[in-house]
This record gives sequence, C-alpha cells and structure tokens, in this order.
Amino acid sequence: MSGFTFSEKQEEEIAGILAKYPFKKSAMLPLLTLVQRAERVISPDAMVAIGQRLDCSPAYVQSVLSFYTMYHTDKVGEYMILFCINISCQLNGCDKLLQYTADKLDIEIGETTSDEKFTLHREECLADCTNAPMMRINDTYYGNLTEQRIDQILNSLDWRMTQILFKNINMKDLHTMKVYEEQ
Repeated sequence: MSGFTFSEKQEEEIAGILAKYPFKKSAMLPLLTLVQRAERVISPDAMVAIGQRLDCSPAYVQSVLSFYTMYHTDKVGEYMILFCINISCQLNGCDKLLQYTADKLDIEIGETTSDEKFTLHREECLADCTNAPMMRINDTYYGNLTEQRIDQILNSLDWRMTQILFKNINMKDLHTMKVYEEQ
C-alpha cells in the first residue's frame, strides 16, 4: 500500500483524465503533472500510487518522469523559474540575467530559497526564441528580459503572495500582531 493518496478532488480529475485515453498508460503525463502541481514533488510513494492507477510498475513511472525536466523528485519552490539557455537566449545575455536572478534570490542556480518560494534552474530550450532572453515561471512565459523586467516580475510575485497571505486577516488581527511585535 502506498503512503500517498489522491484527494477527492484529484480523484475526480483523474476520472476525467482517464476517460480521455483508450489506454491507461497514455494518462501518465497528465497524472504526473497533477501530482507535481499539487505536491511540488513526485515522491516514490506518489510513483507507486500513479502506477497502481495506470496498471504499471513504479519503475515504469519513474522511467517516464526522469525523461522530462518538468517533473521533480526533490521538492521545488512554489515558483519554479526556468531560464532558457539555448543559442538565441545565450546571444542575448541569458547567462548574466540568470546569475542576476540567482544573486537577487540569494541562491545558487539549481537551488530553492529557504522559504521554499522560488527554485531556479536552467532549461535547454523554452521555444520562444523571438523573445530572447526568456524564462518561464510555472506556466507563464516572460520574454525580452532585462534586470529591470526581472525585478518587476519577481516583485509582482511577492505582491501576489502578500495579497494571498493577508486576504483572510482582519484589522483586529493586524493590531494584535503589531502589539505582539512591540513586546
């Protein structure tokens, strides 16, 4: 028995996914994506659960996920930043911008920030050469990058996170937090 279980919502999504494919194994990538987005990692237990749903071995699941760079066996940040390093981006300064981003996030390339918010990786090609240099953050592509544009993008993600965090806090709670900070 696997230590990973799908949520009720995921079970509904899986039913819809499986209905689209005549062969269960054909649903491998959608199920891997479902788990990756929810957990930010595909654990060995998740591989077992996926294998059980698709009537294949966990080794087969692992062989498929290891082929694709979009799936991770180590937990990644909430925002996965992938910098294109192919020739068009190279010629337009991606190495400098990648290092700028790493310095700004205070991590090395390939690492995740301590708050697990950002992970920074290289990607061989993101197929948007006309907008080089470019990066992808989760499912959103950003092209024609400059240091200033990277600052704007990262700040907008910080602002979005702040909005989410404070959405359910009322003013009384903020006052209580302020009093606590002053003690």
